[in-house]
Amino acid sequence: MGKQEDINELFKSSESDVYGEGLTPKQKRILEAAIQMFSEKGYSSSSTSEIAKRAEVAEGTIFRHYKTKKELLLAIVTPVMSNLLAPFIIRDLDKVLKKNYKSYEDFLIAIVKNRQEFIEKHISIVKILIQEIPFHDELRSQFIDRIGKEVYTRLEAIVSHFQAKGELVEMPTQTAIRLTASSIGGFLFARYILLPEHDWNDEEELKHTIHFIMNGMKAR
Repeated sequence: MGKQEDINELFKSSESDVYGEGLTPKQKRILEAAIQMFSEKGYSSSSTSEIAKRAEVAEGTIFRHYKTKKELLLAIVTPVMSNLLAPFIIRDLDKVLKKNYKSYEDFLIAIVKNRQEFIEKHISIVKILIQEIPFHDELRSQFIDRIGKEVYTRLEAIVSHFQAKGELVEMPTQTAIRLTASSIGGFLFARYILLPEHDWNDEEELKHTIHFIMNGMKAR
């Protein structure tokens, strides 16, 4: 799925929910151009003049709708994360989290493949979130409230289940989740953000990542 399709999928059928009366054609072009620019160059390196050029509008048109570049960023990320991305992530994760797995290893394989599919579909928005959340308190709070807490609760139940079965070593569930998430997150970050052009063997990397997690967490 290309970037334009990615953007359209996130906005289609929910514009009125996110933006009240919906977007004008020029607003939509501005937002699409800003998503592309922020994803490719980062927020700080993208200028409103470049966004205007890509959107094929005058730069003044941007400022008629959005007073500052920061307001433009928030106009993209806050409603998308709150109303589209958060429920979309939760709904997508539920395909994995609500299944019964024979082992924690089976669960890890399923969750990594699920997240890879999501990232590949929505790479531009994912890049913006990763790049900008650490630097904007508003975005960080939105992510924690809309996504982080909900996902954590589901993961906590899964880890506790496999600890109760005696499959995982006894440790605080938050520690088990942190160790699992940091290993998987590190792989996905390197794969799609840091070194996307590298010649990746996804199956081998997945196998090594899960082997690393299980060797550290598996009950002896």
